Amino acid sequence: MPAARTSRAATAVLTAAALLLTGCTGAPDAGPDDSLGAPAGHTGDIGETPDALEDVPEDLLPYYEQEITWRDCGASGYQCATLNAPLNYEAVDPAEDVQLALSRARAVGPAEERLGSLLLNPGGPGSSAVDFLQNHAGTGFPAEIRARYDLVAVDPRGTGGSEPVECLDDAAMDAFTLVDRTPDDDAEIDALTAAFVDFAESCRERSGRLLEHISTTEAARDLDLVRAVLGEESLNYYGASYGTHLGAVYADLFPDRSGRLVLDAGMEPRLDTLTTDLMQAAGFEAALHEFVVECVGYEDCPILSIDDIADLLDALDAEPLPTGESRPLTESLATTAIARALYSETAWPRLREALAPAVAVALDIEEIDLGDSGDDSGDAPGAPLLRLADEYHRRDAVGAYGTVNFAFPAIGCLDRPADLTTPEDVLGALDEFEEMAPIFGREFAWASLLCGMWPVDATGEPGPIRAAGADPILVVGTTRDPATPYAWSEGLAEQLESAVLLTLDGDGHGAYGTDECVDAAVNAHLLDGVQPEPGTTCP
Repeated sequence: MPAARTSRAATAVLTAAALLLTGCTGAPDAGPDDSLGAPAGHTGDIGETPDALEDVPEDLLPYYEQEITWRDCGASGYQCATLNAPLNYEAVDPAEDVQLALSRARAVGPAEERLGSLLLNPGGPGSSAVDFLQNHAGTGFPAEIRARYDLVAVDPRGTGGSEPVECLDDAAMDAFTLVDRTPDDDAEIDALTAAFVDFAESCRERSGRLLEHISTTEAARDLDLVRAVLGEESLNYYGASYGTHLGAVYADLFPDRSGRLVLDAGMEPRLDTLTTDLMQAAGFEAALHEFVVECVGYEDCPILSIDDIADLLDALDAEPLPTGESRPLTESLATTAIARALYSETAWPRLREALAPAVAVALDIEEIDLGDSGDDSGDAPGAPLLRLADEYHRRDAVGAYGTVNFAFPAIGCLDRPADLTTPEDVLGALDEFEEMAPIFGREFAWASLLCGMWPVDATGEPGPIRAAGADPILVVGTTRDPATPYAWSEGLAEQLESAVLLTLDGDGHGAYGTDECVDAAVNAHLLDGVQPEPGTTCP
């Protein structure tokens, strides 16, 4: 269920929470030496900078010395390429190589003013950076950034076009999303546990050894490989949500190659899984309260208090609502739909409209004026909320699910060991979850059990990230962020030795692109290497 999925980076123009899959196709162009020339600070082909390879182990040199060939792809103006990376950096075997999918949008300003490449990651873990670039960032990032940087995206291994993790097929995923994730009795507990086991086993069967080598540490090593092949002396980077963890790990591994980093909606690497899940549940709960406070100020708000949300979910647990198709609106799907809308204030009006028909029918409230509820499914009151849940799951109109549903647990379960590994563990933790998050707590607690069923042991551990010696890093945190609580950004900035925290006093997941003050500070950091004063708060 909900966790630190994709950011709303540049939400005002990007709506990044609803990424769409896009392919990289087209004929090869002239390659890396095109007519745009080399940007300022860009050294060109990796072969021209042998000093940069002095510290590269001999078995990795063939990867760092690759030549990249770009081809036109996707929408006009984008290019794509692939690079080889070792499956296992500690035991390199070219026969096991993974292919990384890249895309870029070239800087549009004068060649002599270009600053090189700015790598992007929208979060997840598991979201496609290539999709983020081609559907949002390539045109949505500020003009001054697009003028001076090549915007570059690489899908982390196991995601998008980079050897994506494969698990359940689409029909099985439909069934999986219908399983009750807040079980009330032994039979429902057994059904949920069996569903988690089946999910994990399908990933093992269909993805094999890849599951052992998609950690954030390995993805960060891939970033350094990409940096080198692009001919960059240092990595300039914008990462949101989980992307902040990836960027911080990179800076810790390669502080001497870490350039201008922006980490928006920070994750706290020192927290264990249980604490992380508890704080996230509380974050979504707080965001839901903010939504309700705003909602009741509208005449068409279908609820009077958060108790009505609880009553709706209880009613759906007892009797799911029709949606106009074979999948009914269950309590779990409705909870996912609500969480999807809480990522950004811009989605709150839609949630208000989607709740109206569900509340009216499930709670038998005749006086609710459905008005323009957005329900275009006739007598299917659950349809609007189901559409929101489908967006969260990246389920498209033909019923195909996005690979983020598989990469998300696969990366998360590898990065950090599970604390709740049996149904008995979850039952013992329920009171604490429900106390912190009466609406979301039970679902977060039970969802954490999936990592307890995971077929691959975790290779990572929680712990501080210092990135000693890295260039100045800008961490951005939003005070009422539901997915990555503000305290996480505070903690990340505190432990990164060269970081400054910029605060947005506001709601939603991610800040860049939502506030002029934040945008000005981020742009100054990326363009001029200037950080805001410590303690700066926007607006």
